[in-house]
Amino acid sequence: MRTRYELMASGNDEDGQNDSGVVLKTKPKTKRPPLYKVLILNDDFTPMEFVVMVLERFFSMTHAQAFDIMLTVHKKGIAVVGVYSHEIAETKVAQVMDYAQRHQHPLQCTMEKE
Repeated sequence: MRTRYELMASGNDEDGQNDSGVVLKTKPKTKRPPLYKVLILNDDFTPMEFVVMVLERFFSMTHAQAFDIMLTVHKKGIAVVGVYSHEIAETKVAQVMDYAQRHQHPLQCTMEKE
């Protein structure tokens, strides 16, 4: 009597019927989700201290990191403040925009695909 493996390899099942071939288990390849950059844009009205506070609060930056990013925004007009999955980036943008509005600042935050 042949083993199950021999039957599978020969293309026959246990009843001697011809099978289409060997069944191989393949591990599906998972694709990493796309990442999104969260950006802060410069404006002429939002105080620098407020931008630093937003960076510390919503992006877990130290005061020194937040200050450096704020200066980049101030000098270049825009800066990447984090890279996240779509859902997290979207949430961060919404949180910053809502917080800025509640404090009556025109600070703009957006996201784009990396």
